[in-house]
Amino acid sequence: MRTTRTAPARPVLIAALALTTAGSLLLTPHPAGAEPAPPVTRDEAPLDQRAAQAPASAALRALAGERTTGGAVGTVRGYPREQILSPDPVNPADKSIKLGLTPYHAIAPKLNAVQALGDRVSVEVAGRSAGGHRLYLVTVTAPETARQARAQERMRDLIENSPDRAAKSAEIKTGYKAPVFVNNNIHGNEWEGTDASLKLIERLATATDAGTRDLLARSRLYFNITANPDGRIAGTRANANGFDMNRDFVTASQPEVRAMRQIEIDKQPAVMLDLHGYVNGTLIEPTTPPHGENYEYDLFLKNTYANALGMEAAVNGLGYTPAKDGVRPAQIPFRDQEEGWDDWPPIFTPQYAAFHGTVAAHTVEIPLQVNNAAYDNLPVEELRRRSAVNVDVAGAAIRATLDFVRTHRTALVSDQIEVFRRGTTGAAQIPVSSESVPGVPGIGPEDVYTTTFPRAYVLPGTANTTATARLVGHLLANDVRVTRASHSFRLGGRTYAKGSYVIDMHQPKRGLANVLLADGRDISDKVSVMYDISGWSLGRLWGATVEAVPTGTLKALPLRSVDEAAPVGHVAPRGALRLRLDDPQAIAAVNSLLRQGVPVRRTADGGSAIVPASARQKAAELARTYDVTFDATTLTGTRALPRTRIAAAVTPGELFALREMNFEVTPVSTAVLNAGFDWSSTDALFVSAGLEHGALTASARTALDAFLDSGHGLVGRGVTGAGLATATGLLTAKPVEGNGDANGVVRVVNSGPVTAGTPGHGFVYAPVWFTDLGPQVRVEQSYAAGNPLVSGHWRPSQDGSGGPLAAAGQPSVVSGPQSVLFGTEPLFRDHPKGQFPQVARALFSMAGAG
Repeated sequence: MRTTRTAPARPVLIAALALTTAGSLLLTPHPAGAEPAPPVTRDEAPLDQRAAQAPASAALRALAGERTTGGAVGTVRGYPREQILSPDPVNPADKSIKLGLTPYHAIAPKLNAVQALGDRVSVEVAGRSAGGHRLYLVTVTAPETARQARAQERMRDLIENSPDRAAKSAEIKTGYKAPVFVNNNIHGNEWEGTDASLKLIERLATATDAGTRDLLARSRLYFNITANPDGRIAGTRANANGFDMNRDFVTASQPEVRAMRQIEIDKQPAVMLDLHGYVNGTLIEPTTPPHGENYEYDLFLKNTYANALGMEAAVNGLGYTPAKDGVRPAQIPFRDQEEGWDDWPPIFTPQYAAFHGTVAAHTVEIPLQVNNAAYDNLPVEELRRRSAVNVDVAGAAIRATLDFVRTHRTALVSDQIEVFRRGTTGAAQIPVSSESVPGVPGIGPEDVYTTTFPRAYVLPGTANTTATARLVGHLLANDVRVTRASHSFRLGGRTYAKGSYVIDMHQPKRGLANVLLADGRDISDKVSVMYDISGWSLGRLWGATVEAVPTGTLKALPLRSVDEAAPVGHVAPRGALRLRLDDPQAIAAVNSLLRQGVPVRRTADGGSAIVPASARQKAAELARTYDVTFDATTLTGTRALPRTRIAAAVTPGELFALREMNFEVTPVSTAVLNAGFDWSSTDALFVSAGLEHGALTASARTALDAFLDSGHGLVGRGVTGAGLATATGLLTAKPVEGNGDANGVVRVVNSGPVTAGTPGHGFVYAPVWFTDLGPQVRVEQSYAAGNPLVSGHWRPSQDGSGGPLAAAGQPSVVSGPQSVLFGTEPLFRDHPKGQFPQVARALFSMAGAG
């Protein structure tokens, strides 16, 4: 692929590293010889395959914070900003203890001690995890008076909001402190970044050498000590809700991710590191293609590659060897690999950071595995040896980055200004090449990804709904600027109503606005393999009407900036009430009414709930809470809408989405049913993962059959759900698996009551469709004709089967009297909000199937 290299070409990254996995614990020498890299995957597959068991309290904690906005606004204080942290209870079960690392309960005392060493270290609580643990943000910098701190904030604001002035500012050139962000332990069982940061913070607190004094006088260093305390304690990749948070930055469903997002916005780092494990040799980004088309990638690649070289030299300079220590030389995917470790989606922390002006951002994968099978099977002495090496490697990467910042501060700040200038002025992106990014070897046409930004996006005022308000709030939370029309106006050849929202794409963070709202691109022909999702679109998947306006002028339009979405919640003053079941917040509201014992009925088409006039006060409270509209109606409904209590063998994202819709959910699995499950408090069963009919005991099958025979129904997703429907005789349909690596946004045709009124787009991840439909099976939705893929990566499998053309026109959602089956992913990682009501309607139907 790349014609110029500084290292021999290696195979495709995923395949090359996965081949070394089997028997990785048996390699010699031992104990010094650690295994080669485990399977390189940014998505630990079991998270999307095993039945979730997250406690409801974690979901409630995450959802309670979802409707808050931004960070605290108040008086700008100087540095240090010290506070004494109260201790956490000692937890001898903390998984980091076995590795000789810092348990979570020891972090607060360490931070208290390091603050006491001098006047350079400040500690703040940036938020709380899903499990309720504090998230510690440490700032290391030379002391600042309140006046000096206000000057730094003023310069930071000038860089983003007036980049032309910032580029000419002598004050910024000489006095602005370059922000650096080090993010640790976002995957809870990749521990060592936390310990490396703690060691470095302690050294920086008291170091008297000229280099440290210069660094802290001209930089602010921000350390997120552990981004995932829940996982650190439990030894899990995910947080207490079962989420891989390094997949959540588009959706921001988790409180830890919202805290990191706010750090990115408030601190505006020019450089960031995200410390992970475990790839041997140490993997240091930049990445292989495809590269996200919305970045200012010439600026990003220039700085990210230069810093990677410094980190590589520092890591290799530690002197570890394969023979002596089991540590291989560091690798840089952009230079050393052809594909398999891309930066296409903004779901990863460094890739998301680029949209907030970060011009050098890296995932760094430290080398020696200590989690999963290694944690369980290796001797403690060997685990601690490996962890010590990993702390050393992580520390070397951080120190090299700080050296890079100290010597390149002016250029880094200048490039950040240029990112915002291009966005503000609507300047064209500059494709990467040997001329535009000198010093980076091997740039070829396969590295060139740019886009054409529309002049604006409009959310029409005639379609201001709960979904519109949610999307506007999400854009604002991501620091995307939104305006609203005080009068009707014309733009792009059409008239828009008063109240329409307009996203002017001449704004500093245009890349982030576009990456969230645009359709995206079908990149199936660009590379053979992707790391994770390749398609997403809030414009297509969140239920709001979003229109791109390619050209036009916004001058003289009646637009005013907004800092929050206008509420749409409303209750008609008299008569019975109708609540359309077309949004997850509407589902949450109706479930709340059902829990309170309100007799709710369903319309004949299944798309609305009829609420009696006697419940108007309760409806008013829910309209405020969920921002939903209860309209007046003369309809009475055709059947009672039942309270729906669900037994769910589903993924963590699906479990969270069900709880977001206020369903009463009991997580189940094969093991739970085999242990003896009481079905008496269950109205419907939802299965997508972790429940196999063939693995149930005879008594568990008997109990399940009795539950279904009593008239309760099944909602299934994918081959697991379809398999259970077939095994129990509920529905006859053959699931056909598409390419298991395929994912993205697809066009669909809705044709039944389960899907009526929902968006004409869906999301797939290992898509499934159904053939050989039996009697009484209705097609609720089909993949669109032609190529249904709008954006993402979906190729046929190696044998030619399973591609998008094979799926075209085929049923993607089917139903029968006692079962509804989904071949799409309507609740995937809590993301495609516009599809949530499909699952809710299916569950309501199956709860009353008898």
